[in-house]
Amino acid sequence: MQASSYRYLAGAKPLSTSTPLYLLTSAGRAPAVRVHCTLQEARPAAVNGVPVGLPKGAVPNRPILEVPDWENQYRRHTARHSQSTPASLSRLRLFSGTANPTLANEVAHYLGLELGKIKCKRFADGEIYVQVQESIRGCDVFLIQPTCPPVNDHLMELLIMVDACRRASARSITAVVPYYGYARADRKVQGRESIAAKLTANLITEAGADRVLAIDLHSGQCVGYFDIPVDHVYGESVILDYLASKRIATGDLVVVSPDVGGVARARAFAKKLNDAPLAIVDKRRSAHNVSEVMNLIGDVKGKVAVLVDDMIDTAGTITNAAKVLAKEGAREVYACATHAVFSPPAVERLSSGVFQEVIVANTIPVAPENVFPQLTILSVANLLGETIWRVYNAASVQALRD
Repeated sequence: MQASSYRYLAGAKPLSTSTPLYLLTSAGRAPAVRVHCTLQEARPAAVNGVPVGLPKGAVPNRPILEVPDWENQYRRHTARHSQSTPASLSRLRLFSGTANPTLANEVAHYLGLELGKIKCKRFADGEIYVQVQESIRGCDVFLIQPTCPPVNDHLMELLIMVDACRRASARSITAVVPYYGYARADRKVQGRESIAAKLTANLITEAGADRVLAIDLHSGQCVGYFDIPVDHVYGESVILDYLASKRIATGDLVVVSPDVGGVARARAFAKKLNDAPLAIVDKRRSAHNVSEVMNLIGDVKGKVAVLVDDMIDTAGTITNAAKVLAKEGAREVYACATHAVFSPPAVERLSSGVFQEVIVANTIPVAPENVFPQLTILSVANLLGETIWRVYNAASVQALRD
């Protein structure tokens, strides 16, 4: 430590040998250490012609700053700080709403952090109260809150969390939305309809979010509905790794899109499975959450069919598709989706025996009563954690998919 790194704190009065002083030391990015010290009397270079031993670096006839055991104090303090929060994570703060705290804890564990302290409660009339219980001034805040059922409650909670962080002087606020509710209302199919996906994007932006991080949006145009940057990551990598562990022969595999709208998603999925063949189920929807399968485009006879979709809601579409695949001679049928919404009667349909396995991610927490033997839940915590780390460090997010 050099003398230039010292800063002396004292009152405006002249210093005397009894004046208490405090020494603030700093080195590199380490925090300042406040150490008690005293000012000793000046020592001459010699007394009666006999040289007097002076501490190393001391100047004769000038006061000497005595700091007992300052080196050990400094080492203990910096070691404690470096163990608790690495310098590269000093401004990163993670907070979780009430929608999916389990996933948020897994993300924090991946990053080697603890979730920030935040209080979320509901009053007797249903109003939501949020208070950030630690200082986030000048910090980069990431709020993990999927807008899963009950959608309106969790969306409102996210908006209030964003507002609380903005008023607490956070440097930046990223809304981490593993599941983006209202994403299916992304266009006008009939006259006088609302485009709720755009409205929701406006609400998040106006609340004060600087960036949004989402997994598997229902359609690509949802990204354009935001007037702030959106990092859209894909949960398919987690599902692909799991399917690879099953060692299904490439020649036996066929990827199936349950409807025409999901062809691009299924094609990208098949490409990463060694360019597996693609089949498409032609579907006609007579009403919301009601689907009717018309025909199958492609060959699935004697093959393992993997149905790929972004979400499973009532499971009507994917179950009807599975029945057609079985009728056309598919040996096994797997259902793969990122978001397990599981609105009734989804569980009854999925556990009816038409699927060999149903593979979903934990973007939405699955209630214990919705768990059935064929269900496999994969964690996207590592994917989210790595994306958050890259956003925080201004690194490429696209590289995760390349």
